[in-house]
Amino acid sequence: MDINMNVVLEQISEAGEKKRFTLIRGGNVMRKIVLTTESGADLPNDLAEKHEIQVVPMHIIMDGNDYLDGTLPVEDIYSYHERTKNIPSTTATNVHEYQEFFASIRDKFPDCTIVHVGYTSKASSSFQNAVIAAEELEDIHLIDALNVTGGLGAIVLYAADVLEKDPDIEAARLVEKIEAVVPKSRLAFIPGSLEFLKAGGRVSNMGSLIGTLLKIKPRIDLKDGKLMSTKKYRGKMNGASEKLFRDYLQEFDIDREQLYLIYSIGLDEKVKNRMDEIAKENGFQDIRWIQAGGMISTHSGPGGFGIAGLER
Repeated sequence: MDINMNVVLEQISEAGEKKRFTLIRGGNVMRKIVLTTESGADLPNDLAEKHEIQVVPMHIIMDGNDYLDGTLPVEDIYSYHERTKNIPSTTATNVHEYQEFFASIRDKFPDCTIVHVGYTSKASSSFQNAVIAAEELEDIHLIDALNVTGGLGAIVLYAADVLEKDPDIEAARLVEKIEAVVPKSRLAFIPGSLEFLKAGGRVSNMGSLIGTLLKIKPRIDLKDGKLMSTKKYRGKMNGASEKLFRDYLQEFDIDREQLYLIYSIGLDEKVKNRMDEIAKENGFQDIRWIQAGGMISTHSGPGGFGIAGLER
């Protein structure tokens, strides 16, 4: 038997799904690259499960209670704001949680290599906490995606696609590919509520008042890992979202293979349908809607819209 020849094994999970592993015959050791990220990537559950991406939750603090992101219905966040005119606070995944998270993966896959694609370090301490947690671990690679929500998700799903197309890829080569695509991930969005920005300290009271009276909607982009207001659109969300989409396509040469459209609960279905039409008119092959989770919804409010994709 050729000891350098690899074979693929299939294991039936508890859910009845087949999971694939590569067995290195020379040492009879199953090796696997495991992709991980935070809940702030807003990965839909079906995609996380399909690509076997492990997700560690961040935190939302509301009414004196600490909720793991993903366990608190977004509608509760909106109700809390209506009741108190405040928004919950958000906190990063802490070092201890990362240690337990990485340890649990190693328990399942003792000889795996972990590739963690993290929430921007410019807006959260989560990535730095992951770095600290990984200091004494081997075979772990940490990548600062310098992005959030769909922009982070686009990078993680790109990594999953690379890994599935080339299951024998070396971890170092996969990391190189991910790092090369980080600056190509483009995210832009319009928050659904200036009141949420005001409550979160993102704009002044006067700025929020003027924006509301003039029906101005700020465009937020990720630039060098930071959330920055780059433009303002006047009018209702249906017109503003179309202007955002067309500006986005003019500014960035986005790969037409995949596009991520992001919404927070409350976005009008007519707006979503129009965004689908524009995406198809511009040749996008696979259009995926992503619901903003607790982390983003806490700061953007209901009815927000965003776009994420990778430049060619």
